Amino acid sequence: MVRGVEDFLRLAILVAKILMGGEASTMKSVKLLAGRVALLLAVAAIAIPLILSTSARERILQDASQRVLRGQGALGDWRTDAPGIRRLITPGDMPKPYATASSDNGPRLVARPAGAWPRVLPGFKVEQIATGLENPRLIVEAPNGDLFIAESAPGRIRIVRGVDGSGKSPTLAVFAAGLKRPFGIAFYPPGPNPQFVYVGNTDSVVRFPYQNGDLKARGQAATIATLPGGGFLRGGGHWTRDIVFSRDGKKMFVSVGSHSNVSDDSAEDHRADILEFNPDGSGERIYAAGIRNAVGIGIHPATGELWASVNERDDLGDDLVPDYITHVVEGGFYGWPWYYIGPNQDPRHAGKHPELRDKVLVPDILLQSHSASLQLTFYTGTQFPAEYRGDGFAAEHGSWNRSKRTGYKIIRVPLHNGKATGEYEDFVTGFVTDDGKVWGRPVGVTVAADGSLVFTDDASDSVWRVSYAGSK
Repeated sequence: MVRGVEDFLRLAILVAKILMGGEASTMKSVKLLAGRVALLLAVAAIAIPLILSTSARERILQDASQRVLRGQGALGDWRTDAPGIRRLITPGDMPKPYATASSDNGPRLVARPAGAWPRVLPGFKVEQIATGLENPRLIVEAPNGDLFIAESAPGRIRIVRGVDGSGKSPTLAVFAAGLKRPFGIAFYPPGPNPQFVYVGNTDSVVRFPYQNGDLKARGQAATIATLPGGGFLRGGGHWTRDIVFSRDGKKMFVSVGSHSNVSDDSAEDHRADILEFNPDGSGERIYAAGIRNAVGIGIHPATGELWASVNERDDLGDDLVPDYITHVVEGGFYGWPWYYIGPNQDPRHAGKHPELRDKVLVPDILLQSHSASLQLTFYTGTQFPAEYRGDGFAAEHGSWNRSKRTGYKIIRVPLHNGKATGEYEDFVTGFVTDDGKVWGRPVGVTVAADGSLVFTDDASDSVWRVSYAGSK
């Protein structure tokens, strides 16, 4: 067994020399050796997940964290995950439809094994700050620092107060109950003194009167807008509804996922899109369409642009279609169900709507297919190093429809002046055991008042905090 980076590199050079037939003694042979070692390392990037333990694998991958995995190497699976690893997936990296068979490979959930813990880069620390929740999903920070969490299955909104790294147990309270699979949570008007908390039920947007510090809703829910309802997956349609307000508070955006995997029948009316409303629920219109399931939406704090974290379609193979994160263009069309990632026609709709082919927008960041990208947030704190400010973070819930698992992590999306490079980076990993079992599934992610990153995990029914204490 290879026990460290040094041993691995020695082995690589030794094998390269054997391939050359002896020691390198001329400049030509040195260049040949270097090329063959590089080739061997490229192959090893795929091979090491198969032969190393989790800890050894991550030591090697972290040492290579400044490189970007590209092409087939970027597709990978959970065994190539490690904090700091970056990926760049392009439309040209996508295989043909049905290049591999479709899979039904749901995660086998287990209790967190002894010694297992989320992994982050040096300088960061992860702690579990709340346990015993029930199906914690989306999480947002209130202006006063309280964390609001949608517990979707029991139909309630939970508050966690006192997340500050002091080591003291936070306060837990139920803000509202009796909701219908709540998910999205937003405060209105934007700014330090909201008057309402908006909640996205699966079939409506409701709001509660609110003042900073309230641990319980001070009034009944008022329905602001009705939405196409959804049930649970595998037949019931996508059910999550996220909510955000524009920076000026004049518009409310609501994401509504498709009813089906790839149908174009009447059940998809006003679905697979992002809707726009006035804050009172009037003025409904489709802001952007062809977005299969924008589970998480957010407003970039510097540019004011709307962004979305999107689950794409299934049943075309392991590496189709990539999930994605993108800024959302007003009036934009993103392809579903007839096209995907630009002018690529879904073979199940061959020949349909040729007039739309050249109108399909290509998303900013393509993710490993079937990762199930959920909530999206932007880093606005000052605790992390300066280069993190304004970057995106997203929770990857993890695949159920891929032969080799993807997702099960928190990713970072580097942005420069609000613009994406196309790359993304593994930020928190470690939720899958060496034998492929799963003990953690990130769902929601937000920035706490102290600048730490907080995320929910609906496999362990807990809340985690990532803080930074390293050198800036």
